[in-house]
Amino acid sequence: MNDWPEGWSGDNRAGRYGRGSASAQPESARVMRQVRRGAAPPPGPGASAPPYGGGVPQQPSYVDGRGHGGQDAYDSGYNTGQVYGGPGGPGPGRPAPDWRRRIKWTAITLVTALVVTTVGTYFWADSKLNREVDLSKVIERPEAGEGTNYLIVGSDSREGMTDEQKKDLHTGSAEGKRTDSMMILHTGDNGSTLISLPRDSDVEIPSFVGSESGKTYQGTGRHVKLNAAYAEDGPELLVRTVEYNTGLRLDHYVEIGFAGFANIVDAVGGVEMDIPQDIKDTKSGADLKKGKQTLNGQDALAFVRTRYALAGSDLDRTKNQQKFLAALANQVATPSTVLNPFRLYPTMGAGLDSLIVDEDMGLFDLAGMFWAMKSVSGGDGTSMNMPVSGSVGGNLQWDKAKVKTLVEQLKNDEKVTVKGN
Repeated sequence: MNDWPEGWSGDNRAGRYGRGSASAQPESARVMRQVRRGAAPPPGPGASAPPYGGGVPQQPSYVDGRGHGGQDAYDSGYNTGQVYGGPGGPGPGRPAPDWRRRIKWTAITLVTALVVTTVGTYFWADSKLNREVDLSKVIERPEAGEGTNYLIVGSDSREGMTDEQKKDLHTGSAEGKRTDSMMILHTGDNGSTLISLPRDSDVEIPSFVGSESGKTYQGTGRHVKLNAAYAEDGPELLVRTVEYNTGLRLDHYVEIGFAGFANIVDAVGGVEMDIPQDIKDTKSGADLKKGKQTLNGQDALAFVRTRYALAGSDLDRTKNQQKFLAALANQVATPSTVLNPFRLYPTMGAGLDSLIVDEDMGLFDLAGMFWAMKSVSGGDGTSMNMPVSGSVGGNLQWDKAKVKTLVEQLKNDEKVTVKGN
C-alpha cells in the first residue's frame, strides 16, 4: 500500500532525478514544484478526506510543470528579485550600512593613530637630546633683549669615531675637542640673522666660574683668540666670553661634532651646493670641483673645514659654513624628508644623538632654530661675518663701532643694516 501523498508516489519518483532516483536527468532540467499558498478550497460533495487526516490541506496540483496553476498560483519571487525584501534591498535582519557612522569612526581612528604617533615621536626625540650645558653657571650676564639668540658651535670632537672614520674624514686623532666654528643666530619678527664669529677673533677673557670646579677666576684683561676660551673651560666659558665682548645675551647653546655633522648630511641623502671654485686641501681632505653638486657627509665636512685653500682663509671659511648650514636646514625641512618616515627618523636620530645643548633647550626651540636657518637660505634673512677692522699679531680685531650698532639692532629685534666682512 502506498501511503505517499499525491504527487509523491513511488511512480512519480522513479522517473525523476534526485535522491533515490535512477534518472540521469540533471536537476537543472526540471523545476521543483511550487506549493500554492493559502487555505485550500472546501471539498466538494462526495469528496474523500485527504490521506493525512482532517485539517491537513491537500497538496496543489501542477498544471504546466512550472507551478503556474492559475491566478492564485504561488510565485516564488525569484523572477522579480523580491525574495530578500525587494530589488537590491537588504535581506531580513540586514539593515542598510550606516555610512556616516563608518566614516566618523574611521576618522576618529586615523586621528587617534596620528596623535599617538606624534606624541610618541615627541617623547622619543626629547629623550635623545643631550642637555649637558648649564648656562646658570654663567655669571654677570647682559639683560635679555627681544627675539632669541642661539650660539651654534661646531667642534672637532672625535668622540665615538673609529680609526677608519678618522682616516676617511681627515680629522686626525687629537684628544679632547676644540671649536672649529662659532655662529650667533638671532630669530625674531624682522627676519633671521646669522653671524659668524671667526675663531681667530681677539677677545678678552673675563671673570668666570669654573664649570667643573665651581671656583671663581678673576679676569686679568688677558686677550686670546676666541676658540681658546672653549679650550680653556668649555661651553660655559665660551658663552661668558661672547656675552662679555658683545653685550648680547645668548639664550641657547647648540654644539655638534665631526661625526654627527657627517651623519646628518648622509641621513638626508646629501646636500646640493654650488661650489664657487675648485677646492683642493690636503688638511681637510677636500677635493671638489667648481659647480653644482650633491655633497655627502665626508665631502661636506671637508668643505666646511677648508680654509688654507681659500684666499680669505678663516673669513672665507665662515662664509662657506653659513651657506652650507643654511642649505642643510633647507634640505631637512623639505617634504621629501619631513613626510618620509624612512628618511625623517634616521635624520632625527643622527642629529639628536650628536647634538649637545643647554639644559633649557626644548624640541620647539631646536625646530625654531632650523626654520630660522632655512629662512636665511631663502633670502628672508641675513648672513654675515662679525665686522672686523684689522688684525694684530694674527688676531682679528672687531670693529667696535659696528659691533655696538649690530648688537643694539639685535637686542631691539630691528632689521640689521650693519655690513660684515
